[in-house]
Amino acid sequence: MGAITAVVTKEEQDTANAILTMIKELAHRGKVAYGIATAKEQTLANSIEKLCPEKLRSNIGLGYVFSKTLPTDAPLLIKTDNFTFVFEGRTHPPININEKLQPNPQKTAEGIIKNCDGAYVFAIATPDVLIVGRDTLGLAPLYFAKNKSSIAFASERKALWKLGLKTAESFPPGNIATIKSQSFSFKPVKTVKQPKVKPLDMKFAAEKLQRLLLQSVKVRVSDVKEVAVAFSGGLDSGTVAFLAKKCMVNVELITVSLENMPETSHAEDAAKALALPIHTRTISVNDVEKTLPKVLWLIEDPDPVQASIALPLFWTAEHAKKHGFKVLLSGQGADELFGGYHRYLSIYAEKSPEELQKTLFRDVARCYETNFQRDSHACAFHQVELRLPFADFRVVNFALSLPLSLKIDSSADLLRKRVLRQAAENMHVPQLIVCKTKKAVQYATGITKTLQTLAKRENLNTSDYVRKVFQKIYPDVKTE
Repeated sequence: MGAITAVVTKEEQDTANAILTMIKELAHRGKVAYGIATAKEQTLANSIEKLCPEKLRSNIGLGYVFSKTLPTDAPLLIKTDNFTFVFEGRTHPPININEKLQPNPQKTAEGIIKNCDGAYVFAIATPDVLIVGRDTLGLAPLYFAKNKSSIAFASERKALWKLGLKTAESFPPGNIATIKSQSFSFKPVKTVKQPKVKPLDMKFAAEKLQRLLLQSVKVRVSDVKEVAVAFSGGLDSGTVAFLAKKCMVNVELITVSLENMPETSHAEDAAKALALPIHTRTISVNDVEKTLPKVLWLIEDPDPVQASIALPLFWTAEHAKKHGFKVLLSGQGADELFGGYHRYLSIYAEKSPEELQKTLFRDVARCYETNFQRDSHACAFHQVELRLPFADFRVVNFALSLPLSLKIDSSADLLRKRVLRQAAENMHVPQLIVCKTKKAVQYATGITKTLQTLAKRENLNTSDYVRKVFQKIYPDVKTE
């Protein structure tokens, strides 16, 4: 939920001012503490103004924006005898990250990624090498960009753009990058791969999935007494809410939509069936128009689909914070893992089940670009930590190993996600949740239709309207 930055200059130039510039762009992700460091020195303060970058002189620099979710959270900007280490994020289950530090920085980086599930990024600065890493699934956002004189990394692209680095790319999950003044390379450590598909029957698969999901939710609520759930009343969020309640934490549900949307009534009925309190946030066309620039600034993407998904999550996180929740659970990732999207039926019918199996894997592997980064940005602004039980490495690996027939039984399968529905039914999740058909959040909330209405007011299509708003915020960023 906080942020890191890192810069290496190819010439012997100081990086402190560049790091300070980037921290200022990312200050909204923390508001508790800020740090700048080299391999030998560091400065940490409770405000950006109190930092002393002039004392740090090196061509390798680190930046840190710290956000506090739990009372026990403390800044992880650590100086060892051999290097300086900065870590941002959360491991599941929680670990003492200091115990993972070894004298060898390369082994430290590889060991963290191999052994730690969760949402995190980190960087290690030695006098002549920078090492940067990202969690296996890419749940914590991280980007990089380079030009002839420098290479930089940051938790949001806007920090890179501020340095004039216009081509910012997503850092590959489960990798470490090793950067010296004249070289830059990635090394995969633990990444998402397509396992061998196992010929399992529905009974065995559903029962194992139950156990894995319960374990995933349990570790993601083990350090809190209460959580909010981004709730639609559908299978994914309904299963997460059910399991969170089973883990004996206080659970409250939050749903967001425009007025008179039928999905809102369903969410309220589903909450009643779960015997959980629900907060309904009703938004207007004016709310969408007013909030769109802020959300585009956060997600850094002019795609109207991305914006229409980020908007309701932005309000959900805002509402969670209003009611005192610091952790928000979501069912994000289940549709890619279990074949939830309607478009998968077309691939099944027009191509082949084998091609659909490949598509599901590609979609899961790319979730960090299509979903996780966007969602993190939308929640971090409100200092709400997003946790995703379906994005657990063991859950992901098991789901990818399942035969397609346990997810989609034909090209006419309107329900899909068969094994997840069976697991939910086994656990006695209410039937109106188990049997709920998939409706994408941008349609269920009415956001897509509202963006179309706003675009028509200016005689534009939705894509051009969103791009126009985006270019007012980021005039120097090229859009397609």
